[in-house]
Amino acid sequence: MNHPLSQGVDPERWPALLESLSLQDPEEVRIPIWQYVWICKRHRWRILGFCAAAVILTVIISARLTPIFESTTTVDVDHESPPGVVGQDAARSVTNDAEQFLATQMKLVQSDGVLRPVDNRFQLRLREKQSAAESPRGEEAPVVLKRLRVTRPPNTYLMQISYRSDDPQLAADVSNAIAESYLEHGYDIRMRSSNSLATFMERQLDELRVKMERSSLALAGFERELTVINPEAKTNILESKLVQLNTEHTAAQAELLHQQAAWESVQGGSLEAALASPQGDALRKLVEHAQEVREHFADVAGYYGPNHPEYRRAKAQLDELEGDLEETRAGIARRVEVEYRESQRREEMAGEAAAQAKAEFDRMNARSFEYQAAKREAEADKTLYAELVRKIKEAGINAGFQNSAIRIADAARPALKPVSPNIPLNALLALLFSSLAAVSTAVISDLLDKTIKDPEQVARTLRTEVIGSLPLLKNVPGGRVLALPVASGNGTLQERDPGGFRESVRTLRNSILLGNLDQRYRSLLVTSAAPAEGKTTTAANLAAAYAEQGQRTLLIDGDLRRPSVHRSFKIPGVVGLANVLRGELHWRAAAIPVAGLPELHVLPAGAPSRHSADLIGRGLIEIIEEAAADFDLVIVDAPPLLGFAEPLQMATAVDGVLVVARAGRTTRKEVAAVLATLNRVRAKTVGLVLNEVHRELSDSYNYYDCYRSYYRTPESEPAENGLST
Repeated sequence: MNHPLSQGVDPERWPALLESLSLQDPEEVRIPIWQYVWICKRHRWRILGFCAAAVILTVIISARLTPIFESTTTVDVDHESPPGVVGQDAARSVTNDAEQFLATQMKLVQSDGVLRPVDNRFQLRLREKQSAAESPRGEEAPVVLKRLRVTRPPNTYLMQISYRSDDPQLAADVSNAIAESYLEHGYDIRMRSSNSLATFMERQLDELRVKMERSSLALAGFERELTVINPEAKTNILESKLVQLNTEHTAAQAELLHQQAAWESVQGGSLEAALASPQGDALRKLVEHAQEVREHFADVAGYYGPNHPEYRRAKAQLDELEGDLEETRAGIARRVEVEYRESQRREEMAGEAAAQAKAEFDRMNARSFEYQAAKREAEADKTLYAELVRKIKEAGINAGFQNSAIRIADAARPALKPVSPNIPLNALLALLFSSLAAVSTAVISDLLDKTIKDPEQVARTLRTEVIGSLPLLKNVPGGRVLALPVASGNGTLQERDPGGFRESVRTLRNSILLGNLDQRYRSLLVTSAAPAEGKTTTAANLAAAYAEQGQRTLLIDGDLRRPSVHRSFKIPGVVGLANVLRGELHWRAAAIPVAGLPELHVLPAGAPSRHSADLIGRGLIEIIEEAAADFDLVIVDAPPLLGFAEPLQMATAVDGVLVVARAGRTTRKEVAAVLATLNRVRAKTVGLVLNEVHRELSDSYNYYDCYRSYYRTPESEPAENGLST
């Protein structure tokens, strides 16, 4: 028949299937911290073994190495010490960046100029066995000593020059020799610098001497041209003279204006102007006397007649006085004119003198600027020449000064104990790195492992319920048999519980019973993602556990392609479900009771068939419905779900589906695809059974140890064997 669910699930469709059902990708789930702890605990013996081997190997190798001794010379570096004894070099220098100064000195210690003399003396590169590739140009290559170490203790101005060698005396000698070479190299640098500076200054001194002589001759020429020794003093004299002449000229101009006004007034014949003139006093007296004479004449004329002698005498006196008055007025006018002309001449002369003085002052002032420039240049050349001579003398003195800015504070001594190999430190480092490597390898290998291992991981990554975990069985005699009580040859029950397996099956049974109290399961389908997951073993033992409890149970082997239930119970498997589906007989006739478990019946699969998908259909649904009426529980052992069509048909015919996964083998994506497929066909998933759980995969195995210890008897030691079908 062509059922709509007769198609298998292609693994390439798993991601799309998970996405369509809104299930979380199990690879994207975060792993909690305790999981890493459990990983380390699970691999603890491997980790401890690897670490122990690494430590032992490190100790053996370290013990076989040649002892290396280290000697250290301590050098005191005073970054504020003066570089010289005279001049500015005698002042203490202040370095703002002491760290940079000390770093420079440390690099200088490792320079070729310091190390080459020491290398030539002790042949250090030959002792260190440096290859030709490390020194490609022989003597031209800079000297680099691998065993040299230059350090600086924190918060100090000290440098420690350390050298390592298998000879303690050689290590001390080389360390001291490097320190002394460093001091000599610093002295040579200062000496070469001083000599170079002195040579340069001597060349500059010759040029400066010529320039100084030229500027001195120019200054002397200015002085001869100006006919003075100090043009500045002459300029000051001319300036004073010019001020005086300007003052006199201004006064002459004022006097001229005064005389001109007086002259113009006198020229008009005004008596008042004549009286206001400097000669007006004599005229004033004549005017006053003339007034008195006129008054006397008026009195005489009023008393006497014109012919009276007294009248004529008074008249003559008056005429004489008026003549004197007129003559005096004319004389005053002439004198005012003369004074005016003299004032005019004085003003002209004063103006000419001031103009001449101004011209001479301007000329002298202009030449004075040139003179001052020449004088300053000559004085600067003389000062620079004298300073350069002084610097040359100071450089010569300071060049021979070996300052104490760098000094050996503590010379190296031969070491009594080797610094390498440090066996305790090497062992500790080996333990540390081997632990990191082992733990990292364990964690990475576990992260790369995509299989499911324990119930906690399933609940965290797949978000589904693990209703049971079955431990790994080993060394069970007889191969693949039930780990539950079955009939022996004499009709008694054999009680075996290797590794707590029976108790785990009972726990699974109770989880199914108690997980759905409202509606009891009448039919269950047991399937897995792939073959060899342990589904048949789980179905057989679960059916036996139900039968032990007194429940009538029917176990149907639905794997028509690869039947195996009949081998677990050692019953015939020639006739079974395949014959029933073909209509050859009724299922009740094919069901076989299990010896020792009267409540358990097994319906084998019958002869294997490649056309099982065509047989599964309505017939199986009718068998399950009829069996559910006669039995308390019907358990169907189905083929793996991924890649086969019939498990999907069976899943729709039962009340619940039990998915079996093998710990450490089944991947998370396979289980997720199974759950998603069941969800797509609306089959009820009871839960997940994790099979073959052991201490290497899950911490839950400790519980099985508890079961085994609790039920162990002196007469019966548990035998263990792996059961996976």
